[in-house]
Amino acid sequence: MLASVFIPVCRCAAPSADLTTRLLAGGLTLRIALTMKEDIIIQISNRIKNLRKEKNVTLQELSESAGVSKAMLSQVENSRAIPSLPVLLNLIRSLNIDFNDFFKDINLLPADNKVIHRKKSANTSFEKENAQGFYYQRLFSTVVEDSHVDFVLLRLTPDARRPMVSTDAWEFKYLISGSVTYYIGEETYEMEEGDSLFFDASEQHNPVNTGTEDALLLVVYFFKKRAV
Repeated sequence: MLASVFIPVCRCAAPSADLTTRLLAGGLTLRIALTMKEDIIIQISNRIKNLRKEKNVTLQELSESAGVSKAMLSQVENSRAIPSLPVLLNLIRSLNIDFNDFFKDINLLPADNKVIHRKKSANTSFEKENAQGFYYQRLFSTVVEDSHVDFVLLRLTPDARRPMVSTDAWEFKYLISGSVTYYIGEETYEMEEGDSLFFDASEQHNPVNTGTEDALLLVVYFFKKRAV
C-alpha cells in the first residue's frame, strides 16, 4: 500500500533516494512516498524509544525539545498513538539523528500479498508503560485502508497493576481465559471467558485480573486517523 505524505522539513537533512523524494516549490516541503509494510508504525515507535534511551534522554526532555506533551510522547513510544508527520519530524530532529539514519533499519518493502501467513515464532513480546504483571505479545500489525491495526495477546497476572491509560484508538478485547474487571471511564464491566468489549480507548481505561490464575485477552487496536 502506497502512502504519500507531506512533511515540512529543514534543508539540512536530505532523505536517501530509496525513499522516493521530491522537493517542492520553496524547498521547505518534502514529499515522501512510502510503501507501508505491515508493522512500520510499530518499527517507528520502537525506534524513537530505543534512540531516546540510547542517548539517555528522558521523556520530559524529549517532549520539551520536540514541542509535544510528555503524555503524547509516552503514547507514541508505547504504540498507543500514531504521531502526525510534523510531530514525527520534530522528534527525529530533537533526537539529533539524520533523517536517513533514522529510517535505515526500518523495513519499507511492500507487502503486496493478499494473504499473510505469520508463524508463531515471529510473535514478539514487549512492554508498555510502568506496569506490573502486564505481559504483551504482538501477533500481527498491518495497515488496512490507511488505518493501522494491531493484534496483541495480553496476559495479566493476579497481582497485575498499572495506572489508568488512554489510547488514540478503538479497542476490541476478547477474554480467552480467566476473569477480569474492566474499568472504562466511570463504568465497570465484569468479564468472563468468552466475553468481549469494544470501546473508544481515548477514555481512561484499565483491566484488573479478579481471579487467582493468569487472565489472557486478545486485544485489537484500530488506530484513529490523524490529520497531518
